Amino acid sequence: MDDAIVAVFADHQGAEDAVKKLTAAGFEMKNLSVVGKGYHTEEKVVGFYSVGDRIKFWGGRGAFWGGLWGLFFGGLFMTIPLVGHVVVLGYLAATVLSGVESAVVVGGMSALGAAIYSMGMPKDSVIQYETALKADNFLVMARGPTQEIARAKTLLGTLKPARLDVHTGVKAADTADHLIHAGA
Repeated sequence: MDDAIVAVFADHQGAEDAVKKLTAAGFEMKNLSVVGKGYHTEEKVVGFYSVGDRIKFWGGRGAFWGGLWGLFFGGLFMTIPLVGHVVVLGYLAATVLSGVESAVVVGGMSALGAAIYSMGMPKDSVIQYETALKADNFLVMARGPTQEIARAKTLLGTLKPARLDVHTGVKAADTADHLIHAGA
């Protein structure tokens, strides 16, 4: 069992700053995840293509997602009803994919919400995270031992996220064993 922290940022710059701050402080990429919409709803064309172990995105947030994709060990691009197109990077991507493949559904939640809930986070928090994504916010998540998550809370708190939650006793998912790569 690990602890986890979820920070909600109103824009992609806040999420990017959070990832940079955590990695500069020694947090391992395999313990981080970023979730957000792949593009603004007013954009008509969305596309991405695989280039080796990297992915290239078209659209207003292409540079943001393309840059982060290269830092993480994998991710996925999916459509969630009522939320839209979402990009999930990091350890959470494997959990989401596992839930989709095994058809795990938790009452009224999307595959993403069910994956977060399956890790041991409270259902009301999961619903609030999905609502934040629907409102075009970004989630930055970290998992690890209690002391590391306390340190992450201090670091992330300096960036003034819209929401900052610590969850204790979450399921420690497999890290590098089940990663999703751009070409897979």
